Amino acid sequence: MVEDDGEDAEPLIKGLQRHGHEVRLVQTGAEALKSYDRADMMLLDFELPDLDGLEVCRRIRSTSTVPVIAITARGTELDRVLGLQSGADDYLVKPYGFRELMARMEAVMRRVKAHEVTPSVISNGGLRINATTRQVCLDGRRIDLTRKEFDLLYLLASQPNTVFPRKRIMQEVWGGDWSRRTIDTHVSSLRNKLGNKDWILTVRGVGFQLGGV
Repeated sequence: MVEDDGEDAEPLIKGLQRHGHEVRLVQTGAEALKSYDRADMMLLDFELPDLDGLEVCRRIRSTSTVPVIAITARGTELDRVLGLQSGADDYLVKPYGFRELMARMEAVMRRVKAHEVTPSVISNGGLRINATTRQVCLDGRRIDLTRKEFDLLYLLASQPNTVFPRKRIMQEVWGGDWSRRTIDTHVSSLRNKLGNKDWILTVRGVGFQLGGV
């Protein structure tokens, strides 16, 4: 997050953290240009004390495809056009609602992921997941999983450093209504079949993440 007003940023950071995001705040354009390559997404305020946000966005886009959502008080049609032309993936005018921001972030990430190629075989220590054959092996031993157990494990393994909120898991694996019990039951079954609960870590109050043993 690139925002020069720390007081404005604090409640937003806490909200994003509650939804499973790891957030780093920088307060100048210069800091943003030094750190964007370590981010999965940038929320960029265009009103910065040292550089104009448009210029920051242009410089980032000249060397990187990191998703950028512009957040600004500049709300005219021309401002929006300039922001998008500078390379922003989306444009949000202050004041805005947190739910709208979350929806826009999710939409941008869906578009980004649609262009990413997930490897057909994922390896993590002794765990090997083959998406083509839908087979899972642990230390050379085949693990028989149900269709949904495989989908859940593959989702977690596809982004091993990501904490997946329960709601996102339900949407991506089941594509249906929210059900905490359904997810917890499948996680418990996976842990039993893998022989160690540390393969799937619970992040209290958020969701689950692939672990390792």
